[in-house]
Amino acid sequence: MMLSESEIHSASILIVDDQEANVTLLEQMLQADGYTRVSSTMDPQEVCALHRKHTYDLILLDLQMPGMDGFQVMEGLKVGEEEGYIPVLVVTAQPGHKLRALQTGARDFISKPFDLLEVKVRIRNMLEVRLLYRELRKFNKMLEQMVRDRTAELRESEARFRALTELASDWYWEQDANGNSTKVSGPVLEMLGIRVDALDSEGSDVRESGWNEVERKLLQERIAARQPFLDFVFSRANANGSRQQFRVSGEPMFNQSAQFIGYRGIGVELTAKS
Repeated sequence: MMLSESEIHSASILIVDDQEANVTLLEQMLQADGYTRVSSTMDPQEVCALHRKHTYDLILLDLQMPGMDGFQVMEGLKVGEEEGYIPVLVVTAQPGHKLRALQTGARDFISKPFDLLEVKVRIRNMLEVRLLYRELRKFNKMLEQMVRDRTAELRESEARFRALTELASDWYWEQDANGNSTKVSGPVLEMLGIRVDALDSEGSDVRESGWNEVERKLLQERIAARQPFLDFVFSRANANGSRQQFRVSGEPMFNQSAQFIGYRGIGVELTAKS
């Protein structure tokens, strides 16, 4: 992610200093360097309100000012700051204030008297970091929105799929990688009194359930081979002598790592429709 010169030079900068000579010097230096959005105030009481209104990319803040010093200004800037980042470059003639300023929230410092080359480099470096940070936040928000949109699309698509499969079949089923049923929709339980896991579970008793053992083994082989199957027909004999016939289709499911996670499919009772 690269920043253009126009992006850097159009960054908004506020100069805060109670000495008019310092304000003038910094304004002239920044304007000569191509910065186009430079403003200033000599009243520290105005800084917080100005920042809430304009959201500056950089605040050049003098620490020693009458009425309200730079430390108090930084504490005020923290109030209501959603990003947890105050874009302050402090200006001080007191070496002992530098560490305290950084601990209070300042991102860097400039020493008085000014070394103009150092001032230019520190301002540009801080602006680059600040602007890249903002671009990253925008990009992350865009990704989050894309994920939300895609999730909503997938849920809608799944709902349509389920609705269509329920219209076209008696039941929809899913099972995990071990052959255990994890989801069944449709009236199969109420209408037929069967569980989908009874069709393929190793632990089911074929003689008790009445399923055709040859057909059941063939279906198990398809599932064990991770093969899709379409319109597989199988039957069972009920205790009262009647027979039921079913048609089932299924496909293996895999996760994003291509790991097998189970099967899903639809089933229809042919007996009721003949």
